[in-house]
Amino acid sequence: MTFLLLQLLTGIAGASALFLVSAGLTVIFGVTRVVNFSHGSLYMLGAYVAWSTLTHLPATPLGFAIGVLATALVLAALGAGLEMALLRRIYRAPELLQLLATFGVVLIVQDATQAIWGAEDLSLPRPAWMRAFVAIGSERFPAYDLLLIAAGPAVLGALWLLLHRTRFGTLVRAATQDREMVAALGVDQRVLFTAVFALGAGLAGLGGVLALPDGSANLQLDLSVITDAFVIVVVGGLGSLTGAYLASLLIGVMQSLGILFVPKLTLVMVFAVMAVVLVVRPQGLLGRAAATVREAAAPPLVRPAPRALRWLAAAALAALIVAPLLVGPFTVSVLTEAMIAVLFACSLHFMMGPGGMPSFGHAAWFGLGAYGAALAATALAWPLPFALLLAPLVAGIIAASFGWFVVRLSGVYLAMLTLAFAQIVWAVAEQWSGITGGDDGILGVWPQGVLARPHIFYWLTLAVGTAGALLLRRALYAPFGYALRGARDSTLRAESIGLPTARLRLVAFAIAGAAAGLAGGLSAYSKGSVFPTYVSIGHSVDALLMVLLGGVQTMSGPIVGAFAYTGLYDTLLLATAQWRLVLGAAIVALVLVFPQGIAGATLPAWRRRAA
Repeated sequence: MTFLLLQLLTGIAGASALFLVSAGLTVIFGVTRVVNFSHGSLYMLGAYVAWSTLTHLPATPLGFAIGVLATALVLAALGAGLEMALLRRIYRAPELLQLLATFGVVLIVQDATQAIWGAEDLSLPRPAWMRAFVAIGSERFPAYDLLLIAAGPAVLGALWLLLHRTRFGTLVRAATQDREMVAALGVDQRVLFTAVFALGAGLAGLGGVLALPDGSANLQLDLSVITDAFVIVVVGGLGSLTGAYLASLLIGVMQSLGILFVPKLTLVMVFAVMAVVLVVRPQGLLGRAAATVREAAAPPLVRPAPRALRWLAAAALAALIVAPLLVGPFTVSVLTEAMIAVLFACSLHFMMGPGGMPSFGHAAWFGLGAYGAALAATALAWPLPFALLLAPLVAGIIAASFGWFVVRLSGVYLAMLTLAFAQIVWAVAEQWSGITGGDDGILGVWPQGVLARPHIFYWLTLAVGTAGALLLRRALYAPFGYALRGARDSTLRAESIGLPTARLRLVAFAIAGAAAGLAGGLSAYSKGSVFPTYVSIGHSVDALLMVLLGGVQTMSGPIVGAFAYTGLYDTLLLATAQWRLVLGAAIVALVLVFPQGIAGATLPAWRRRAA
């Protein structure tokens, strides 16, 4: 019994650090409405800054307190600088473009951190007072973990006093409810947003420094902690600090006890809880449902491409057909990956653009298709054509089953539910080693016969990718596509004229999943193997980057974005060791210069000239 109590206390201690990160994310999103993907980078920087600070301070409780305060202030200043230099310029951009810009910041911070502190993990030497234990029954419990347990409620109480007993807190709560009204009353939103972002960044830094003694400062902290933070914020309810604390306790205790009782299901349990909460209570445990539904202004109608653009597309396709005859094997392999990326990006655009359903977990369908094709090829010995047919079938059926829950949500809640399912699929692929191979993956998935020649397989990929993209485009110009866009632009009006909006969105979700599964099947044969990374968050982010770089409100956007991102990534990977920094800076610059995406910014001018 004592052992269970200690395990429970360990989970509560870990929950405190998670709460500090999620509290900052909650405050920032509540006021600025920015889905700040770089919040995990602020947490990581907090750990590194704390390591540099604490190693030069006396190893006493007072020295540690000074280091904690100094780290929080440094991160608050960095957060304010990030808001003024970048985010202030993109507040009016679509939410997903803001996500794209903050992901660029993640890449920049990763390389900058590695350049300053190196690639090795940095552990903080624990002085005697940190190594002290408290006797609980016949067991001993670290005294520092008791400090962490107390830190969560203390910070929650301090934030409550700040938000409910000060003028600043009144303005923050008012801006959370109605930013336009706060601006109409004469409040300088720039100063308010900067202060809020500094507060959130300081909380992230505080979480990083308090978690450092029990772990280490390393370059993987950013993406690992931002996933948990998003889960906590959504489960607790966007804008609810109390909800974030309760969700932190729930997740922390579940992880701690799950490792003890069901270690193979620990990775699944957290995201399964988030999925259940979102299905039963979409606004989270303590979140408030929107009082009114405001229909956003409808995007401009996407018209067929002008003749000049069609000729340009035909010329580009002809160049891709003859490319293997003019370039070497490496370029052919890059072009093969680019065509797979085109189909993957077009599948996400199908549900994001015309469907209005953003996804943070689109890699789930890509991975399911890849595993379906790989298992058909290795376990069933099916030839390539039949294995490729199985890939979209598996992904499409599972997407349709899961989509029944997804299409009833919208916005960030919908995106987070897709993330939850993708993480469940990733956890199954990681731990179900008897079928998926686990970390070892499935190997030996190679084309046979004449298709094993690189240029022949490239032509097959080009044909399948082009046909898939054209079929998706044709569906969007069919009556189904116009009805889908009508449901996106005004759900109430669409339902009033008899359109089955939920069914339309479900069909679009299933089609997008099937197309992504087909891309995954091609990728399995292209690389000869399948690993759980196919379903990772990073792969879903890659698809988002391609669509957003090209432009959501254009049919050619995902194609342009896929080639731009693939070409930029491969070029930088070969050209410089600091490819993350350069790629992140390029992404940020593209968002600032082309807030509607590359194709979204250039095609309107092309249409005007053609007219």
